[in-house]
Formats: sequence, C-alpha cells, structure tokens
Amino acid sequence: MVLPAHQARSRESLRKLLNAATEVLGQYGVEGATIPRIARRAGLTPGSVYRRFHDKDALLETAILEILERQEETMKTTLAPMPGQVSLEAFSERLISGMVDAYHTHAGLLRGMRQFVQSRAGTAFCKKVSALEAQHFQRAVELFLSYRDQIRHSNPRSAVSLGLMMVVGTLYQVVVWPTDRTEPKELPRGDVLKHELTRALLSYLTVV
Repeated sequence: MVLPAHQARSRESLRKLLNAATEVLGQYGVEGATIPRIARRAGLTPGSVYRRFHDKDALLETAILEILERQEETMKTTLAPMPGQVSLEAFSERLISGMVDAYHTHAGLLRGMRQFVQSRAGTAFCKKVSALEAQHFQRAVELFLSYRDQIRHSNPRSAVSLGLMMVVGTLYQVVVWPTDRTEPKELPRGDVLKHELTRALLSYLTVV
C-alpha cells in the first residue's frame, strides 16, 4: 500500500525520532536524554517532538517498547532450534557469542534502558517491559530445550533457566555495569569471555 505523502512523512519523522531517542539514551543516559538533544539528533524541532509526545518519559517509553518488540521479531526469524543439524555445544557457542557481541555493542543503551525502566516501577509500561523480557527469555529456554536429549541435568528446564540467568547476569556485571572499584581485573574479556561462558553453561547442563 502506498501511503499519502503526509502520512509517509509522518511515519519517517517518527522513525527518525525514535531512533534518535535510542541513540541519545545510549550515549548520554537517562538524565542526558533531553527533548532538545533528541530533537537535534533527529533533525526536528523540540516543538514538533512535543506535538507527538507530551514529555520525555512518553517518548522513551515508546522507543524502548519498540526495541523490545523488534527484538522479539528478530528472535523469531534468526534463532531457530537446529537439533540434528548442529550440536548443543555449537548452538550454545553461536548464541552466547552473539549475546556477548550485542551486550558490548549496546552496553550504554542497555544501561540507560535498565535505569529508565527501574525509574518507572509499578507503571503499565514497566509491566509491559517485564512481559516482553519474560517472553524473550522463555523463547531462549525453549530453544535450548529442543536439545533436551543432549542435556543430562536431572531437571533440564530448571537448569536451562538458571544457566541462562547466570549468563545474562554475568554480562550485565562485566559488560554493562563494570566498576573499576569492585571488578576483578582477572575477569575474561572478548573471545575468552565467550568461551568461558559457553563452557560454564555446558558444564552445568551436561552434569549428571
């Protein structure tokens, strides 16, 4: 369907605005993600932003929900169980390698998103974010459970859930929230981190 020119321009303007909000949140954090800064990044005026969103919170809520909804679509199309084609080990290496790269690339954005969501605790927005994140997590769990015959833990679902939580928690601690004061310098980085996280997860899942 071809949209009328004004509708097409409006959608393009909204896309630029949400992209700009995401970029500014990742670069400057919640406090630095001001309407004037976001508008400037999008090539718009602050007034045009306020005509769409009554305040910064409404804009960031929309941008964050769009990210999470896009992530769900990406997981549907790019991650699929491959038992019989690749081993549990190869699948784990692929998934964790992608996670480590994504967390490094988007560390600032993940940090800003987490701060903003926590500041909106108890709101309908926060509940929707929690539901989407739970949906993403369960999709990853089900992918691993498609390799159930290669998982020797006595409770595969519990083991996969806890194992993935340990991976995510480690990535947040090491990549998203690093602190010079408390972070041991011996913690692995880069490809070593990918290898060690994969090895730790597989060791846990394949324990008798």
